[in-house]
Amino acid sequence: MTRRDKQKSLEITRPIRTKRDYEGAKAVVKKISGQAAKDSAAERRMQSLLKELDRFDESEDDADASDLDYSGPRRRWSDGGPGDEE
Repeated sequence: MTRRDKQKSLEITRPIRTKRDYEGAKAVVKKISGQAAKDSAAERRMQSLLKELDRFDESEDDADASDLDYSGPRRRWSDGGPGDEE
């Protein structure tokens, strides 16, 4: 096994970046954990998915905390400002 193959095998799952990825990973973990006889590859994949789920939860918590710092108005740049007529 080359160095690249070994490194790739350690990274079983890709990072979870969206809520959709999170829900999909959660479903896979539930499916794997429901299987009676797990092989070592399935066990490693499940552990890797659980780590990524934790990282995603932590990043969401950090994002929520940073939202609390800003007390300004919550509107998009495309919303009309004062004096804009429709």
